[in-house]
Amino acid sequence: MLKLGIVGLPNVGKSSLFNALTAAKAEAANYPFCTVEPNVGMVEVPDQRLDALAKIVVPERTVPAVVQFVDIAGLVKGASQGEGLGNKFLTNIRETDAIVHVVRCFEDADVTHVMGGVDPVRDREVIEFELALSDLGSVEKRLDKSKRAARTGDKEATAELPALEKANAALTEGKALWHVALTDDERAMLSTLQLLTLKPILYAANVTDGELAGDEGPHVTALRAAIANDHEPAEVVTFSAKIEGELADLAPEDRAEFLQSLGIESAGLDRLIRGGYHLLGLQTYFTAGEKEVRAWTIHNGDTAPKAAGVIHTDFERGFIRAETVGYDDFIATGGWKGAKEKGVVRSEGKEYVVADGDVLLFRFNV
Repeated sequence: MLKLGIVGLPNVGKSSLFNALTAAKAEAANYPFCTVEPNVGMVEVPDQRLDALAKIVVPERTVPAVVQFVDIAGLVKGASQGEGLGNKFLTNIRETDAIVHVVRCFEDADVTHVMGGVDPVRDREVIEFELALSDLGSVEKRLDKSKRAARTGDKEATAELPALEKANAALTEGKALWHVALTDDERAMLSTLQLLTLKPILYAANVTDGELAGDEGPHVTALRAAIANDHEPAEVVTFSAKIEGELADLAPEDRAEFLQSLGIESAGLDRLIRGGYHLLGLQTYFTAGEKEVRAWTIHNGDTAPKAAGVIHTDFERGFIRAETVGYDDFIATGGWKGAKEKGVVRSEGKEYVVADGDVLLFRFNV
């Protein structure tokens, strides 16, 4: 399951986005810190392929992949030193796979901005600085512990000292680790700390509906330029919290027509999830039987046994083979029976790299 942590300054549209995505109705108001307790919501991943498979198989139930969103209180300058309410909740997003940084990119005199005028480049820097200082606290504790252990001859502690010292030097300057050249070994050494500024980051730019349907405004352009200039491994997704809120109040069958009337191709939820999947190198495979048709999330490059392990560790441990059909072939032949008759079912072994959209039936023995 993909887990995304939502951060940002107060009044940028964080809670409005969370409400629209999850229908959880977290408090959203035009004053700072209206989100006090962290909100957690589960969102089904929209995937038309799952619906098409279900129409053919007609299972007892259809289970989509899900994404967990965690929304914390708005962060402010000084949050890492206890200003505002955000710092105490940063621990709630340390276990997420990636960070969604909601950035305000729209002008509206009726919606207060805690730092004055709208400036997404400045807002990005403020949040990065606070996340870096939060990480610094974790690194300092580990560094102190490792130094003491290294003096006793602990080889593991000695091995991780260079990575910790490198991270500590950057974070002390308020520099996010996104901008530090780390080797794969150094990243592995630091991974157990679940550092916020080592997580992939997805910028959710909150824009007007006009900018969403047409050309991007100057604020989004400036944000993209700042990210490119810093060589940050990030993606930018535009959305309108206002439109997402209106979509959430519509019946599912009316949403496509509403978007079409605005000249918008897809909902913000779809773009956010696609952005998260692309950022993290994720893909989907399916299982399709009479009892259940289900979507499963795996990493690009995962082998068949690894994919089987997402269902249950026994499947990976006792993996024998995977009966495999490409999604297009499964649909074209009308399901497993037709696929077998047409000879498009393949028996794949332990080395097979699963492709996006594969329909799999695992054979295993434990």
